Amino acid sequence: MSPETPANRATPDSPGDVRTGLSAEFLTRALLDNLRFGQGKFPDTATRNDWYMALATTIRDRLLDHWIRTRQTIRRKGVRVVGYLSAEFLPGPQLANCLIHLGILGESRVAVARAGQDLETLLEHEAEPGLGNGGLGRLAACFLDSLASLEVPAIGYGIRYEFGIFSQQIVDGWQVETPDNWLRSGYPWEIPRPEITSPVGMGGHTETYTDESGRYRVRWMPGRIVVGMAHDTPVPGYRVSTTNFMRLWKAEASESFDFRAFNLGDYIGAVHAKVLSENITKVLYPNDSSLQGKQLRLEQQYFFVACSLKDMIRIHLSSGQKVESFQEKFTVQLNDTHPAIAVAELMRLLVDEHGLKWEQAWEITQGTFAYTNHTLLPEALETWPVPLLARLLPRHLEIIYEINRRFLEEVRLKFPEQEELTGRISLVEENGERRIRMANLAAAGSHSINGVAELHTQLLKQKVLPDFALLAPAKFHSITNGVSPRRFLLVSNPLLSDLLTARLGEDWSLRLEEELPRLESLTEDSLFRDDWRGVKASNKKRLAAFVLDRTGVTADPDSLWDVQVKRLHEYKRQHLNLLHIVSLYHRLKRGEGAEEPPRTFLFGGKAAPGYFLAKLIIRLIHGVAERVNLDPDLQDRLKVVFLPDFNVKVAQRIYPAADLSEQISTAGTEASGTGNMKFALNGALTMGTLDGANVEIRDAVGEENFFSFGLTVEEAAQLRQRGYRPREFYESDPRLREAVESIASGLFSRGDRDLFRPLVEALLNHDEFLLLADFGSYVECQSRAARAYRDPEQWTRMSIRNVARAGRFSSDRAVREYCEKIWKVRPAPALIGG
Repeated sequence: MSPETPANRATPDSPGDVRTGLSAEFLTRALLDNLRFGQGKFPDTATRNDWYMALATTIRDRLLDHWIRTRQTIRRKGVRVVGYLSAEFLPGPQLANCLIHLGILGESRVAVARAGQDLETLLEHEAEPGLGNGGLGRLAACFLDSLASLEVPAIGYGIRYEFGIFSQQIVDGWQVETPDNWLRSGYPWEIPRPEITSPVGMGGHTETYTDESGRYRVRWMPGRIVVGMAHDTPVPGYRVSTTNFMRLWKAEASESFDFRAFNLGDYIGAVHAKVLSENITKVLYPNDSSLQGKQLRLEQQYFFVACSLKDMIRIHLSSGQKVESFQEKFTVQLNDTHPAIAVAELMRLLVDEHGLKWEQAWEITQGTFAYTNHTLLPEALETWPVPLLARLLPRHLEIIYEINRRFLEEVRLKFPEQEELTGRISLVEENGERRIRMANLAAAGSHSINGVAELHTQLLKQKVLPDFALLAPAKFHSITNGVSPRRFLLVSNPLLSDLLTARLGEDWSLRLEEELPRLESLTEDSLFRDDWRGVKASNKKRLAAFVLDRTGVTADPDSLWDVQVKRLHEYKRQHLNLLHIVSLYHRLKRGEGAEEPPRTFLFGGKAAPGYFLAKLIIRLIHGVAERVNLDPDLQDRLKVVFLPDFNVKVAQRIYPAADLSEQISTAGTEASGTGNMKFALNGALTMGTLDGANVEIRDAVGEENFFSFGLTVEEAAQLRQRGYRPREFYESDPRLREAVESIASGLFSRGDRDLFRPLVEALLNHDEFLLLADFGSYVECQSRAARAYRDPEQWTRMSIRNVARAGRFSSDRAVREYCEKIWKVRPAPALIGG
């Protein structure tokens, strides 16, 4: 293909060889070659994993060819690169995604069949790396997908956790955590880079000295050195040659084996340094309830930003540039507060290691970093005890103090009469235990601060960082999150994707805002509505079969599938959903719900291992399910299901099948949410509070196509100011009282009145997230949804409109806004002929 090929599209007809060719013939030959020479097997003895590994390696070869061309293009053009620092990445299973991005799904199916295998079986075999806890890591993966698809050079930097987010099992209704050994059978998508390593110091002390030019300098003398080794995973763009990459760091000891200790008989001591170092990247989010856990978490954060910044500087210098122009080559996004220590680390590198003056280094640092805040909950805004930082990162604490001193001088000059302002905006918390406020460090050290939904950005400026908004209002931007339409439509929902392609053409997934609105004209086309319902029905049957296989629960595919899948947390209010289910159960038992359509309530999500109430909510879901699902009086009109071990792979089955999407967090608590967008783009209607991006989804799809309920942010604040007394709501609403009392009575715990007592008492005595206040509105809204579902033609119209009007929630739109408003970067297409 010549460099002049329009849009630089890679196609299955491209010339190539057994390593790069995209035709079914080349793919078959490569598959058998990789089975023989990569796995050391011949077809008759190969296991399913052997075939999967051989196929994945075959596809990876094609990606590497594009990746090399991309890197050559970047080096030749000297373009600015996005460095995306994130403690989490949830890339999901890679095989189907890569086949679709390369445009060779059909060719691969033929090639695999020629080898005597079935592509769907191999796709189902694939495990996924659980390198994230939820929305934050999945957003990072969506952004990498969009960056590559928009041909913007980028590197995603993070941690190669040996064990990711735990695997969730359910035993007697309780969540049980087991290790997520995602590397057990090999991970063919990554390339280990033993030649790309970075020494990372920790502990020790600092020394002052005068250099040869008479300048006062500081030298850090670390107490120990950990080595970070790079592992690269290609990230392809959709049907373009651009392929970026994700670089994850694994911790290793600088000296992994002590021969002297071994020869003296100290066999454990001989590998002590290796074990201590490798612990840093052993597990995602270690329990930080202990001092040791806090230190390990800080070590993780510093380790990966130190490796990443050194790597970016290395890349910059290797192209013949000077460190003084670093911010012209790289723009670095801090994905939430976890990487905030990067501000101090870049200052250390520039001042201590590269000899720049403070003022110049600070200008480069602020010109490099941009900070995305993802939370409104105070406990999620990390702070670190000063003694811990002094012990682990003594030089960085000195740098933070100096940043703070200079920063507060600027504040006093601008607001000389407001000394209390300096205390609030300081990087150091002085009340009680002295702590470093990492969000303030990120805000001070970045040229941009952004929220992830319009409401979130308003609250960020009003409640979380109000003093920074007063000091530097121009720093603040609002960029609503988005999701990848390739992952959550093309990969997850091929039936709907085929229907859209038939009506909109091939390129709709890259042009959601422009193309999806064309569906509006089809809402009155009865044949199209039939096709739409047929897609949803097929997806529901597929999910029902999966539910039966995983849980043993038989659910009616024709019922209303009411779905809430997300991390378990009190503010996400899975227990509000349960209160409605219990209330509905009692109504049906009394024969009052003749108008109610059959419903399947589906839950999924993980609770943090140390979060007792969240785990108790999971137990309550199972208690309610046990009672409801076996009750003969209901005649299968109501089913409750908890799908264990929710991850990207499971999500790909759920989003296409859902009828109703539960987005019911307390107004003012959810920054954005992205599950709400995934459901909407797959045709589910939203049951939601006016929280996070729900507000924008409602505005986009139309209030008449959105089931809105609950207190607004302002109303919730007023209720709390008046003095919220949850028992008043409990006592005044007989439906609510009946639901709570039945939980307290032991009805859903086999007579055990104590099991759910902590949950009931938390609701009646505190109810921090206003469940009881919103219960009445929620129940009424659920009744509206039930009535709407009984009219399948109108429900289908509403579903089509949701998809037609949800195009702005593509991650492509979000990334374009980052490129224009914050990063100031342009596409740099990698030309196949280049």
